[in-house]
Amino acid sequence: MMKRTIRIGMIGFGTVASGAYQIITQQREEIRNRLGCFLDVVKIADTHWATRRSISPPKRILTTEAQEILDDPSIDIVVELIGGIHPARAYILGAIEKRKHVVTANKALLAVHGTALFGAAVRAGVDIGFEGSVCGGIPIVRMIKEGLTAAKIDSIFGIVNGTCNYILTKMTDEKKPFTEVLSEAQKLGYAEADPTLDITGTDSAHKLAIMTRLTFGTPVALKEIYTEGIDGINPIDIALAEEFGCRIKLLAIAKLSGGEIEVRVHPTMIPLNVLLSKVDDVYNAVYVTGETVGPLLFYGRGAGSLPTGSAVVSDLIDIGRNILKGVSGRVPPASFYPEHQRRLPIKKMETIESLYYLRFMAADRPGVLSKVSGVLGKYKISISSVIQQGRKVGGRVPLVMMTHRAQEKNVREALAKIDRMAEVSKPTVLIRVEMGAP
Repeated sequence: MMKRTIRIGMIGFGTVASGAYQIITQQREEIRNRLGCFLDVVKIADTHWATRRSISPPKRILTTEAQEILDDPSIDIVVELIGGIHPARAYILGAIEKRKHVVTANKALLAVHGTALFGAAVRAGVDIGFEGSVCGGIPIVRMIKEGLTAAKIDSIFGIVNGTCNYILTKMTDEKKPFTEVLSEAQKLGYAEADPTLDITGTDSAHKLAIMTRLTFGTPVALKEIYTEGIDGINPIDIALAEEFGCRIKLLAIAKLSGGEIEVRVHPTMIPLNVLLSKVDDVYNAVYVTGETVGPLLFYGRGAGSLPTGSAVVSDLIDIGRNILKGVSGRVPPASFYPEHQRRLPIKKMETIESLYYLRFMAADRPGVLSKVSGVLGKYKISISSVIQQGRKVGGRVPLVMMTHRAQEKNVREALAKIDRMAEVSKPTVLIRVEMGAP
């Protein structure tokens, strides 16, 4: 006899969990029509029930003890939405040990401990869903794991942090400095009270680690991802980017080339005539290029109660279908079966090649341009265009150059030498340019 309900226990009831709960309760009949039975949330564990919420589940299903959910043999799927590493890791492993399926949106945990969690799920014969961990309502996890398995993906370019994209959009459109826009974003709820994970690029690196594992079948440690945030972006560089026909975005980039994986997160200039430059506000976008499918763009809201809650519910429905059919592990949690995952070498950042935007604050006197150009030439860095502005900033004038493709190591060494020149105020501003970005 087919099950009448899939029974769910939630650990954590914050923004995403409340969105998922709202969808489950308001779309109860629609979900039943698609799944074949109802999804029922039978227990919710949270330690802060005194906090006012817009959604109030029945008191009979509330608890402050997550262990009650793990110990309840009637619960089929445990949803972990407390975030962070501890105690989330213990809760997920505890659920897996009890042979319960798991759904999580915990990108930091998966980026750091994905290998252990995926391995435990495979050994226990249960499923683990994590669509909500990357780009909220955009189904990029399922698309990589199932829709693009024959695509042989070459590269991923992603705007995967809505907070940073909102800040850069406002800085561009309203010509405001970073600190002012960040403060506005915090007041509007687009940025956390402590925005460090977002603005330093760490959140984007977590998501890139997950996408890289799923795409290329290789685990990537966070320390292997070159990560640079947006807190050093200045309005003058945003304005100058527009003069070069570009906009600045925080990109998460993964490329497979010559058997090596290139993984990096940093502010990037991209041309105004490409699609990613037009992704603004809190929206996310992931541009995937595959050998057999060509370029694909996935666009939508990357965070929020309902978009991410929708991703969580999609995992619940997917796992629910497996439960009803008596199967699990139909799709490996990390996209590749463990025995077929491979540890690919990570390309060292100093060996990557890119175009570069360089802004020097130089003394307003003859010969400075030729001196700077001479140093760049000695390190095999050729210049494609120059903007030398007359307006002074602190007694210096901006000297801006766009380079042809050069190696990171050479650029860094050249800038170290230029920054020691008396005519130049250090440090020089460097922003990488992806003219070939989608």
